[in-house]
Amino acid sequence: MTGVPGGTNSGRRAVVSGAAGFIGSHVCDRLLERGYHVLGVDNFVTGSRLNLAHLEHENRFCAVDHDVSEHIDVEGPVDLVLHLASPASPIDFPAMPIKIVKVGTLGTHNLLGLAKAKAARFLLASTSEVYGDPLIHPQPETYWGNVNPIGPRGCYDEAKRCAEAFTMAYHRAHHLETRIVRIFNTYGPRMRLDDGRVIPNFFTQALRGEPLTVYGDGSQTRSLCYVDDLVSGILAVLDGADPMPFNIGTQDEITMLELARLIKELANSPSELVFRPLPQDDPRQRRPDTTRARTILSWQPQTSMADGLRRTLEYFRTALK
Repeated sequence: MTGVPGGTNSGRRAVVSGAAGFIGSHVCDRLLERGYHVLGVDNFVTGSRLNLAHLEHENRFCAVDHDVSEHIDVEGPVDLVLHLASPASPIDFPAMPIKIVKVGTLGTHNLLGLAKAKAARFLLASTSEVYGDPLIHPQPETYWGNVNPIGPRGCYDEAKRCAEAFTMAYHRAHHLETRIVRIFNTYGPRMRLDDGRVIPNFFTQALRGEPLTVYGDGSQTRSLCYVDDLVSGILAVLDGADPMPFNIGTQDEITMLELARLIKELANSPSELVFRPLPQDDPRQRRPDTTRARTILSWQPQTSMADGLRRTLEYFRTALK
């Protein structure tokens, strides 16, 4: 696609792929708060138009229906290109593996090309999945990971690893200003109800009075970061001067069994817990070493798990009505 509309003659301008996604929509909000004109690009495969409904009358925001795996050429100046597009849920991996590989590879290449053509700063939203099922805990950015490239999660894990390689290649070969953020487990308002990950699963099941599904024995851990803190971390990486990857996440590590019991209590739910086999290649532990973000960017999360879960509960209560 060429000649995407939405150009502006004044003010700074950002292009955000995956703008209708859970995290992408929050990033758009924050960029608008900073005074940017924002061109949001999404093909709505997993993103929701409802996530952008509150911006319908915002004259500094323009949404375009487009798959960034296809060529994109934006009219007018662009200062920032943020690549957040990709299906990212475990339920998406078997359903659309080729789309996931393409958006992580071709999509990254296309948006890097756009950033190069516009002399814009580029940010890649990478993922903790580049570490796979880690053999080091917590995971520092220097860890190369333990990834199964041909397993059911390989379409996502390896696409993101390739995206990082593409980004560093453009930085080194073309001297493009690039930033990489490795996003750890994030939760909050605007999550997909059918996301398939633990927070939507537990909240949806608890509020419906259905059994809470715990995989394995529930001893596997995740570190859960509230979306407001995650977006602050993304913008801190964007604003910084360091092109190397940054882990953005929280140290609030919790077992899935503990989380199930906590959400059941918060929702005052009669749901029982049921146990199912652990999915293939599901990481046993996941917690970021955020020393680099803390020391270089002065970033750390501010929202307690109790506060974040309460806010998320209210979102799911409303969304499930």
